[in-house]
Amino acid sequence: METYVFHLMPWPYLDPDFAQRYETVWVDFSNQHYDPERGVAVYNQYLDQLEYADQLGYDGVVVNEHHQTSYGNMPSPNIMAAMLARRTRRAKIAIMGNALPLYDHPLRVAEEVAMLDVVTGGRIISGFVRGIGCEYYVFQVNPAHSYERFREAHDLIVQAWTRPGPFEFRGKFYDLPYVNTWPRPVQKPHPPIWIPSSGSLETIRWAVAHRYPYVQTTNPARAVLKNFELYREEAERQGFSAGPEYLGWSMPIYVAETDAQALAEAKPHLEYYWRSFKMSVELRLPPGYSSVASTIRTRQIKALDTRTAMTAEDLLEQEMAIIGSPATVRDRLAEYYRTMRFGKILALMHFGTMPHHLALKNLELYAREVMPFVRGLGPS
Repeated sequence: METYVFHLMPWPYLDPDFAQRYETVWVDFSNQHYDPERGVAVYNQYLDQLEYADQLGYDGVVVNEHHQTSYGNMPSPNIMAAMLARRTRRAKIAIMGNALPLYDHPLRVAEEVAMLDVVTGGRIISGFVRGIGCEYYVFQVNPAHSYERFREAHDLIVQAWTRPGPFEFRGKFYDLPYVNTWPRPVQKPHPPIWIPSSGSLETIRWAVAHRYPYVQTTNPARAVLKNFELYREEAERQGFSAGPEYLGWSMPIYVAETDAQALAEAKPHLEYYWRSFKMSVELRLPPGYSSVASTIRTRQIKALDTRTAMTAEDLLEQEMAIIGSPATVRDRLAEYYRTMRFGKILALMHFGTMPHHLALKNLELYAREVMPFVRGLGPS
């Protein structure tokens, strides 16, 4: 099993009662709550943590994209990847991912990812996402066109990476007489493409059809298992066997000397992280964003209505995080591997208000006491 360090780069200075005072911290939560002077140290500490992960030998570091929210301060994951490109030496840099339907010009994604792949000598993993529903309000993109725009943008980007140019691309949303991307990526036929999702039925099936690895975002273990099972069942129907290398899971992980110490140190930061995801159903699922079948299935397998009210203990009970001593974390990951057979863990080693020194400690303990064991997990 590979371990990637996933970072959301959250804003850690909201008032302690923000979850009670505000309906959401997305879209219309005033940016007056942001302090650029404090932001200087926040960004640089977060980048230090990802660079340290490279020094510690993690398989990769992960950045992502969110807009108009304190939950994650990375409106451009490609800029973050560019900063890391020259300050890391070995780790893969996974962009999880560019929100394709939100771009008017997907060729910018093709160009920027190709450029990053060349600069790093082929260390880029390119994740593609549709973007969280609320972000369609930000850019005023019709959510009913989300799937179509995503698939067409994907096709354009892959062709830009693999077809000799110039050539025409005539689509419903993108009509281009000249596609002739410079530079071209180092990795052939193109950088690996991963598909992160919260569990959309259509997204999982589409990922299987293209034989792309599927990365499950933070969810209860029971929901993750069902989505992994769906991926494997779809793969069998489409004529291939999906091994662990096709499946990944993103979740918060915190390691300390003992279980009690780990919970005490992680608890306030985990609860801040979880409550900052709070948003209304209207923001999360705008009309047309998700099919009826996907919406019903999602509600059946995970607790959408209670997730923002949960304590750290609740999150552990629902198996949405791993917190404990090195032995406990090793045991939990081994158990999940046995039951779910996934090959990539995208670990949130920093979350919420976690101070810099605890994030570094977490990275060190996991790298020294857990990662060697995890790398031994594999097909028996």
